[in-house]
Amino acid sequence: MMAAFADYADKQVIVTGASSGIGLATARVLAGLGARVVGIDRNPVALDGVTFVPVDLGDPLSIDGAVGNIEGPVDALFNCAGLAPTQPPLDVLRVNFLGTRHLTDRVAERMGRGGAIVSTSSNSGLGWTGRLPELLQLLDQRTFDQGLRWIEPRIGTIGNAYAYGKEALVVWTMLQSAILIARGIRINCTSPGAVQTAMLDEIEARVPATVIDAVAKPIGRRSTAEEQAWPLVMLNSDSAGYINGADLPVDGGFAAAGRLAGTTS
Repeated sequence: MMAAFADYADKQVIVTGASSGIGLATARVLAGLGARVVGIDRNPVALDGVTFVPVDLGDPLSIDGAVGNIEGPVDALFNCAGLAPTQPPLDVLRVNFLGTRHLTDRVAERMGRGGAIVSTSSNSGLGWTGRLPELLQLLDQRTFDQGLRWIEPRIGTIGNAYAYGKEALVVWTMLQSAILIARGIRINCTSPGAVQTAMLDEIEARVPATVIDAVAKPIGRRSTAEEQAWPLVMLNSDSAGYINGADLPVDGGFAAAGRLAGTTS
């Protein structure tokens, strides 16, 4: 029997960062496909068909409480929340990697066979291969608090905390894919390029537009949030049942062009 792409009817799904940007677009698409959407965010989610659960992804106790307030099994998780690179580096890593990992671990406990997880990384994380030994050290810190203790004395030498967190997210996704699939749960991530959202507006207030536009090559434009949402929805659908451990570039060809030129940034 061929799986239908829009196979979310009556499935319970969680979307983090559902109040804006890619998270909002993803929640809207899923609600339209008949899913029972739980929107997790620190800001209220005002979207028909979405149940809002407040959370601070920088606080593991808040995460535990939020997941505990969601009733029933979870069929799919969409990790779309994240802080911009303009925010304090330690906060960025608490939310973008440590909190995302902690929430994913907790939600995965509520999933059965056929469950699926997808996280929004970034083409800022393309350089993970050059930092793999160090990233594996971080990933060896299995809990939120252990990871935080590992990061804190290194925060001054990490450099771009946003890129570092996205690199860690990509590598962690690959490692988890071999573990979770034994329970019938898939996990993947996407790596967007320049996406026209409120986060990009925040970045552009401090970074020249020419720098951002360089990331929009070769396609020559920034993507919309909806163009990022549909690949996420695809990866967590039953139609993608044999895709596991992938990092899907959704960047208009930026990563491909960089590899051909001998560079990934």
